[in-house]
Amino acid sequence: MTDGTRRLRYFDIVMVAFVTVLVCSNLIGPAKIAQVEIPGWGPYVFGAGVLFFPISYVFGDILTEVYGYARARRVIWTGFAALAFASFMATVVVALPPASFWKHQEAYQVAFGNAWRVVAASMIAYFSGEFVNSYVLAKMKIWTAGRHLWMRTIGSTIAGEAVDSTLFYPIAFYGTGIIPNEALPVVMLSQFITKTAVEVLFTPVTYKIVAFLKASEGIDHFDRNTDFSPFAIGVTDATPPQK
Repeated sequence: MTDGTRRLRYFDIVMVAFVTVLVCSNLIGPAKIAQVEIPGWGPYVFGAGVLFFPISYVFGDILTEVYGYARARRVIWTGFAALAFASFMATVVVALPPASFWKHQEAYQVAFGNAWRVVAASMIAYFSGEFVNSYVLAKMKIWTAGRHLWMRTIGSTIAGEAVDSTLFYPIAFYGTGIIPNEALPVVMLSQFITKTAVEVLFTPVTYKIVAFLKASEGIDHFDRNTDFSPFAIGVTDATPPQK
């Protein structure tokens, strides 16, 4: 990617990784509910998509930390478009009449035929959570003068994942009977804890990737004059690291 006079060698790679993880989390993960036995805890039930989605927040943190909120905003919108297209095409393909000899329509529909309500909930939660995550990290970077990266990545993830989980489960499942209404807070809390724990575990990896990108790109953006509207399209020039 060329941004003004600066060529960003790895921005496109990070963007593709972000979008890939995002689409996988919504197409592969939701169809399976997994259960593991935790010593001293017992059975822990979770949606398999929880393994994917926190990684998108890791990439979101990396994008905002290195390239700034405005560039991260473009990637979030790209991910939103990719997710919308994938969901639309999944609906079309599931709706196509199966051949008479193909006996797997029911299984295919279970895997890829997410109801419109779940898709809408996923889109709304993603859009809101990712922008909250990016905004909080960008602001915390200024408040901390670029120090304590772990505090920014974890703090922004807590905010973003809280918004995501709070929106997704009530919109997708309240009143449907799929998940009892009284069980929704427990499911929301378990997903929030799991996603945040993944971010914490990935912190050493985040540090290494951020350090590599900042050194390779010669960029370390501070969003001091950024328009934080999700709908703005401008990108301000990067500012050097603060000593």
